[in-house]
Amino acid sequence: MRKSTYISGLLLLTACLLSGCYSNRQIGLLQERDGIPTYDSVPYEPYRLHINDEIVYRLITMDETISKAMAADQTINTQYATTYRIHSDGTVDIPFLPPIRLIGLTEHEAQDTLRAYLQQIIPDADVKLSLYNKYFTVLGDLGSGRYKIYKERMTIFQALAMTGDVDNKGDRKHVRIVRPHGNEPPEVLEFDIRAKSIIDSKYYYIYPNDVIYVSREPGAFYKVPSYSGFIGLVTSSLALLVSVLNYIPNIGF
Repeated sequence: MRKSTYISGLLLLTACLLSGCYSNRQIGLLQERDGIPTYDSVPYEPYRLHINDEIVYRLITMDETISKAMAADQTINTQYATTYRIHSDGTVDIPFLPPIRLIGLTEHEAQDTLRAYLQQIIPDADVKLSLYNKYFTVLGDLGSGRYKIYKERMTIFQALAMTGDVDNKGDRKHVRIVRPHGNEPPEVLEFDIRAKSIIDSKYYYIYPNDVIYVSREPGAFYKVPSYSGFIGLVTSSLALLVSVLNYIPNIGF
């Protein structure tokens, strides 16, 4: 009787441990199956400048006098760049120019707009403009940090790869992106990153000032990271069980 009781207990322990292992269905990416949400494909929308965004620009001209006068404002993509913030009225203040409204424009549109203003006083002026605060932030089970968006159309997968990817204990079913919209309330996007249909959906691309949050999966404390870890846990549990049985008197098989 006692033998069958201990065997039943051992089988129950093994079943519990197996249920605590991570499977590909739980953590695998690009899945298409029942239980995985399907997201609609939407056209890519370039980032548009918001209030408090900062730009940097470089003026290119053959006029050496003007070039030297504006030399302090021609550094681009360095930590020492002179930046220009978009004010609450949507404009920026550029030396020698009236306030220029840039809010709602893409980087390319803002570059063309600034070039047109400068060409009114410098006929051969050309401009290279860039968004200075082109960063995203991660919080939660990924840790925390601030990372540069190094390319246009950076995807959620590329962003997470920069942070070290989502740990097995991270909740992949409920990844959240907090996306600011200037003075408007921020948008909170929640999605299942395991779904293949996330590609080209509204959750796929990362924009400047996004905050990516991945929480710890409920019950992750009780799960084994891998089957090798499970085997080690079973082995140690069996060793402990045998040791306990050997020290309990009057137990026989």
